[in-house]
Amino acid sequence: MDELIKQLSQKVGISEEQARMALNVVLEYLKDKLPGPIAEQVEGLFKDGGDGPDLGGMLKKGLGGLLG
Repeated sequence: MDELIKQLSQKVGISEEQARMALNVVLEYLKDKLPGPIAEQVEGLFKDGGDGPDLGGMLKKGLGGLLG
């Protein structure tokens, strides 16, 4: 998740703390709007710190390029 926060911070021109807060807002929104099983999968991607899959690429593809 740290890499995604860095990219968000750089692309949008905000601090990493602001990027972390924004990402948390987006994640909470997604968890509220997505069906339970999918929301759990999204949450699971970020639980391990994001060192596993390419979260930035997955979100970019999955959200239609919303993050840049």
